[in-house]
Amino acid sequence: MPLHVITLSELSAIVSLLASIGYLIRFFGIEFVKSIFTGKNSDVVDWDSGDDVDVVTDCPPVVPRDPARYNEAVVEKLEGDDEEIVKAVVEGRTASYLLESKVGDCKRAAGIRREALQRITGKSLAGLPLDGFDYESILGQCCEMPVGYIQIPVGIAGPLLLDGKEYSVPMATTEGCLVASTNRGCKAIYLCGGATSVVLRDGMTRAPVVRFATAKRAAELKFFLEEPMNFDIVSVIFNKSSRFARLQGIKCAVAGKNLYVRFICSTGDAMGMNMVSKGVQNVLDFLHTDFPDMDVIGISGNFCSDKKPAAVNWIDGRGKSVVCEAIITQEVVRKVLKTEVAALVELNVLKNLTGSAVAGSLGGFNAHASNIVSAVYIATGQDPAQNVESSQCITMMEAVNDGKDLHISVTMPSIEVGTVGGGTQLASQSACLNLLGVKGANRESPGSNSRLLATIVAGSVLAGELSLMSALAAGQLVKSHMKYNRSSKDVTKLGIP
Repeated sequence: MPLHVITLSELSAIVSLLASIGYLIRFFGIEFVKSIFTGKNSDVVDWDSGDDVDVVTDCPPVVPRDPARYNEAVVEKLEGDDEEIVKAVVEGRTASYLLESKVGDCKRAAGIRREALQRITGKSLAGLPLDGFDYESILGQCCEMPVGYIQIPVGIAGPLLLDGKEYSVPMATTEGCLVASTNRGCKAIYLCGGATSVVLRDGMTRAPVVRFATAKRAAELKFFLEEPMNFDIVSVIFNKSSRFARLQGIKCAVAGKNLYVRFICSTGDAMGMNMVSKGVQNVLDFLHTDFPDMDVIGISGNFCSDKKPAAVNWIDGRGKSVVCEAIITQEVVRKVLKTEVAALVELNVLKNLTGSAVAGSLGGFNAHASNIVSAVYIATGQDPAQNVESSQCITMMEAVNDGKDLHISVTMPSIEVGTVGGGTQLASQSACLNLLGVKGANRESPGSNSRLLATIVAGSVLAGELSLMSALAAGQLVKSHMKYNRSSKDVTKLGIP
């Protein structure tokens, strides 16, 4: 149509239509259109930065990552030598948590805080190292108000032959025999052709609790979220919060007029708890439009459930759900593990299955999965408190091949690990991740590094279970611990005040 015959109102309508189309395309996340509006190329990802990855803490850091971010008008730099600043802290004139920003040097701040603490408490910290640690790396990220660091020895178990590849597994522990025992299990698995693993699920969860005036109203929101068309809309809102977070599902539970909404989403190579929380907050803000009477009581209502034993994690999983298995030949059972297949099968039934049931265990149908999980978690910078649900495991043993060989498996529904964010970025922990070949984010396949780490954890647990159960069946446990797990050193003569 020639432009000279278009009226002004028709021209306005065309412009409005084009603008609406552009807005809708941008809203639904078409990347090249978003770049036109924002001037940013969202395809360019800084894989080594801490942006958009999980930080393994529920609490906001007391001290910002960069002391320069402080408003100089609010936080004045402290002048004077260390002794003067120590006295100011002891006398309460300077807050201990502000030392990093006030002195502008993280290591110096840790030393001043340490000395002030010793004077206030009258107790010596002589055995706690201060030098040799990068305090800048933990600022606003891993630990607040540091006064030193703990030395934990790291041992290597392996090679663990898993899915056709060999891994040397770092384990940070102070328990004697643990690394040696896991190493023996790795040897048995290696001699029999290795173990295989499968990741069954991959989804981190967060479950806010909201309250309404009536139970009927709470149920209405439940039905709203369970409607497939509404879920699609909620997914768009959730996914806009992150480059990697993708909503997988929502599970609701009603308790009177309270509603618990469990969001499940993939989080790339981050452990992802904070990433999920960010998306959940966006959804809650969106839901206020249709449910203005919704009162958000807490972003976490323990239906998640994080750092607590919970049946929901045991049944539905949280993080990575992994099963790992191996067949151990009769010859290896006898020569390496020093026991018999029948003895292992019987012990597993009576100890790991029946005994745990008698005890009323929740996900504890294993010998010592938490031992291996904790050691690997500490070595690789995971949140050690998540050992609670990550160690949920059922160990199964069965005689196969006419009863001659042993089939052993571990099923772990809630392994919560990440290879970026939090403690994974510290030098020592990063080195251990690098040893396993899972350091940082995977550029080609986001999320594959963290899933691989989860399978390595499960494979290590398989080795640990195999070895400990064999020691129990052969009556070797007490003897080995008496030999390797007892110190003859008299700690009262170490000279520590």
